[in-house]
Amino acid sequence: MTDADVIIVGAGPTGLMLAAELRLAGVRPLVLERHPQRRDIPKAGGLGGQILELLRYRGMLERFEAACTGPLPAPRFPFGGVHLDFTQLADPPMHALPLPQQRLERVLDECTDERGVDIRRGHEVVGLSQDETAVTVDVRGPAGPYRLAARYVVGCDGARSRVRDWAGIPFPGTTYPEVNRLAQVTLPDTVTVLDNGDLEVPGFGTLRAGFTRTDRGLFGLAASPASEVVSLYTVEDETVEYDDDIPMTLPEVQDSIRRVLGVDLPLGETVRLSRFTFKARQAERYQEGRVLVAGDAAHLFPATGVAINAGMLDAVNLAWKLATEVQGRAPAGLLDTYHVERHLAGARTMLHTRAQVALRRGNDPAAEALREVFQELLTDEQPLLRMGALLAGTDIRYPMPGPGHHALAGAFAPDLFLHTDQGVTSVAELMHTARPVLLDLAERSDLREAARDWQDRVDIHTAKTDRRPADALLIRPDAHIAWAATIDEPSDTAAPALREALSGWFGTP
Repeated sequence: MTDADVIIVGAGPTGLMLAAELRLAGVRPLVLERHPQRRDIPKAGGLGGQILELLRYRGMLERFEAACTGPLPAPRFPFGGVHLDFTQLADPPMHALPLPQQRLERVLDECTDERGVDIRRGHEVVGLSQDETAVTVDVRGPAGPYRLAARYVVGCDGARSRVRDWAGIPFPGTTYPEVNRLAQVTLPDTVTVLDNGDLEVPGFGTLRAGFTRTDRGLFGLAASPASEVVSLYTVEDETVEYDDDIPMTLPEVQDSIRRVLGVDLPLGETVRLSRFTFKARQAERYQEGRVLVAGDAAHLFPATGVAINAGMLDAVNLAWKLATEVQGRAPAGLLDTYHVERHLAGARTMLHTRAQVALRRGNDPAAEALREVFQELLTDEQPLLRMGALLAGTDIRYPMPGPGHHALAGAFAPDLFLHTDQGVTSVAELMHTARPVLLDLAERSDLREAARDWQDRVDIHTAKTDRRPADALLIRPDAHIAWAATIDEPSDTAAPALREALSGWFGTP
């Protein structure tokens, strides 16, 4: 007898998203968090890229938007000391939602609470063991030590994951000798924000917007006369190991600016202060027996703005597969695809974040030339679109088993407007319940009949759309396409292929 279907260690964004998705799928998660309450130390500043689309497909995006701290920013993003500026594109490939991690976790807390998830704060996991049927964890709680058992345990406990260590999962990679400091602050009246975003600093002169590189580090400035808040950023090579639980202070920021630029910059009120180091590490495997890892416990990327997005997408990919395993309906090897798919996605994210390291850390004329050429390339639309898709994670296409797949197989499902007998809907609305969907777009009764034996676990819809990409789409709960029928594909090939895909992803009827 187990105490929960799945124990999640860690109540950060990845753990909370996993708990919400598991509960939506009908299983009992239990979340254990060592801190007695949500921490107020500023960390991530928002969400961006593919996770925003996924939240929209779940019908949750408006809740996150309502918790935003300000207006949606223009689509401009730092990339290794240069900028990706998507403002001139009609349909920018990358968007961001300014949402400090404390607010993000509060929204996720509300979602898990509404779904009846048991979250125990102040309960620290101090040991773990597993056998062929269950995982046992030793917990130190407010009332003393106790023990719990579950079918599976997922470590969402961050970069120093003890769950990962107890499972014996290697975490190779590189730690870079640099400290990054980010400050969002107001300025005193003595400092003037010019129309072009530069600052006029008393006793110094003009401080240029964008990035300024010296032989002592990198300084970044983003300011606008229309906003009282400016963003400041410094990078210095240091070997100091900072404690993440000790917040950064305003004097620490000013000291760093003084070291990098030689400027005493007056600062006003604090909006956000954050200090972080960069590591490039990825777990060799995301599963060991009945123990899995996700989020920072599975990967650390040497750039800002990607960690939470990747971790929450890990959670969505894992949840439905884990739920199907717990419910005894999973086909052989289904849970193995979590590692295959999300390790691939993590490697793709690692590729562009390591490229940012090369752009950012070079400090000689050759490196300056590389940044200049790279920035020049990004004035052309096609390279800009490609880099946007890479940064957003929208270029990820999961490998599908077997040969001869439709071009859409493995990709995130496009949000088609659909005309049905019940009215107008969309792919995004069909995914709110996180159930698999077979979408017949060509009145293919042969395909609906082929899927009839799976109708208890797959929602079957017939619809018309103005831009039909295929005759039919089989969409997984994580909104990725498991199978698609080519337009006018004959039944003697399409129907058997559909049945094979249904069995391979959702089990035998």
